[in-house]
Amino acid sequence: MSQKQMKEAFVSNQNGTSVLEITEGLCLPALCILCRGLLIILSQHFCSSSHNSRTRFLVDFAFLIVPLVTTLTIFSSFVLLQYPVAIILGAGLLYGIYCRRTCYVRMPFHKICEKFLKVSLESEHIPAISCFRVVNSAFTAVAILAVDFPLFPRRYAKTELYGTGAMDYGVGGFIFGSAMVSPEVRRKYTKGSRLCYLTKSLYSVWPLVFLGMGRLVAIKSIDYQEHLTEYGVHWNFFFTLIVVKLITSLLLIMFPLNKSWIVAISITALYQLALDFTPLKSIILYGTDGSGTRVGLLNANREGIISTLGYVSIHMAGVQTGLYVLKRRSQIKDWIKVAYCILLTAIGLFISLYIVQVNVEVASRRMANLAFCIWIVASCLILLSSLLLGDIILSFAKFVIKEAAVPCSWKLIQSPTANKKHLESIVSEAKRKEPTLCLITAMNRNQLLFFLLSNVTTGLVNLSLDTLHSSTPWAFCLLNLYMFTNCLIIYVLHLQDKTIKFW
Repeated sequence: MSQKQMKEAFVSNQNGTSVLEITEGLCLPALCILCRGLLIILSQHFCSSSHNSRTRFLVDFAFLIVPLVTTLTIFSSFVLLQYPVAIILGAGLLYGIYCRRTCYVRMPFHKICEKFLKVSLESEHIPAISCFRVVNSAFTAVAILAVDFPLFPRRYAKTELYGTGAMDYGVGGFIFGSAMVSPEVRRKYTKGSRLCYLTKSLYSVWPLVFLGMGRLVAIKSIDYQEHLTEYGVHWNFFFTLIVVKLITSLLLIMFPLNKSWIVAISITALYQLALDFTPLKSIILYGTDGSGTRVGLLNANREGIISTLGYVSIHMAGVQTGLYVLKRRSQIKDWIKVAYCILLTAIGLFISLYIVQVNVEVASRRMANLAFCIWIVASCLILLSSLLLGDIILSFAKFVIKEAAVPCSWKLIQSPTANKKHLESIVSEAKRKEPTLCLITAMNRNQLLFFLLSNVTTGLVNLSLDTLHSSTPWAFCLLNLYMFTNCLIIYVLHLQDKTIKFW
C-alpha cells in the first residue's frame, strides 16, 4: 500500500470505546481548570509575579493543554488515576487558601458559606461557556493530529459505523457549543423583520463556504489522506456547519426560541423513524443502488448530507441550553441550582441513552442517529455542569481572599445582605487589576482561527513526517510542541488585542 492508503487504513474500521470512559475524560478538564484558578489565587497571595504574561501562559498551558495531551495518549489507560491527583491538588490548594483567608478570619465555616450564598456575580460572559468552547477546541486540535500516531489509542478514533469514540464527540460538541452562544440566543437579531434576520443569517455563512471550498481544493490537490465514510468524497465539516446554520435559522423563524428543545426532540425522533422504516439507512450505508456506489452527488457525500439532520437537533438542544444558562441571575445559590439542574438532565439523558441503545439502535456517528444525538447532548451537559461547579468553588476561594482576581471567572459584586466593606474592596481591586493574560480568553476570542491553524499545522506535520512509525516519546513531545506553537500564536494575538475575523 502507498503511504496515503496506510494512513487511511490506520484511522478506519474502528469500533470506539465505552460511553463511561469518554465521560471520565471529559470531566477531567473541569478539575484542571479549577486547580489552575486556585493556584493563581494562592500565588497572588504570596507574590505579584503571577501577573507576568509568560508565567500566566505557562500555567494555563500546563493545566489546560498538557493534561489533554496526556489523557489522549500516554495516560489513556489511567484516566481514573488522574482524578485522585487532581482532586488532592485542588483540595490542598483550596485548604491553603481557606487557612490564609484575609476575610471572615474568625467566622465559623458555615457562617461564611451562608454569606457566600448571598453574594452576587457579574460577568459579561458565563465563564463556564467560554471554558466549554475552549476545552472542545483544544480536545479537537490534539485529537486530529494525535490520531495519526501509534500512541493514540485506536478506541478513541472515529468509529466506522456504530459505537462511541472520543473523536466522535468533537464535531457534536463544537456544534453544541456554538449554538449556546449563537446570535439567536444572544438576541443579536432582535430588530428588523424575519426576512432581515434570515438575510443576515445567510450572509454570516459565507466564510464557512470559503473555508469549506478551500479545504476541499487543498485536500484534493495534494492527494491528502481522507476517511471516506466520515463525510463522503467532497463533503467536510464546514459544509455541515453551513447546512446546520441555514436549517436552524429557518426553524428559529418558524418556532419560538424557548421551544427549541421540542424541535430538537421532534427532528431526531422523526429522523430515527425514517432510518428504521424507510430506505434511508440503506442509502447512507450502501448508496441508492445498494452496492456502495459513489456515483452522483448524493451517493458521493451521503454520510455528510443525511447526517446533517442529527446535527440540526444537537444545535437546537444547544440553543435551548444557551437560553437557560444565559438567563440573568444574581446570587451564587441561583447558579448552584443551574448546575444541579443541568447535571440531573445529563444523568437523565444517559439513562435514556442506555434504553435507546438496548431497544432501538446503538449510537452511530456516520448516521448521527437518535442514540448519537442523545449521547452528544448528555456529554456536553455533563461537561458544562462540571465547569459551572468548578466556577462556584473558585468564586468561594475569591470570596475569602481579598483582592483575588482570576481571568475568565466570575466577578463578585455588591449584595445588599453581604459584608459591604469586604465586597467593595473586592470589586475595586478586581476592576483595577483585572487580569487579561489568559489562554482561555485568547482561544475563545479567536476560536475559528485556532481551529484553522490546528488543521494547517496538522497537515504540515503529516506531509513532513512518517507518523505511522514514530516512537511514543517523539510523538508525545511533538504533540506538545504542536499545541504550544498554536496556543502561543493565539495568545500573542490576544496580548496585542487582535481578533481575526473574516466577516
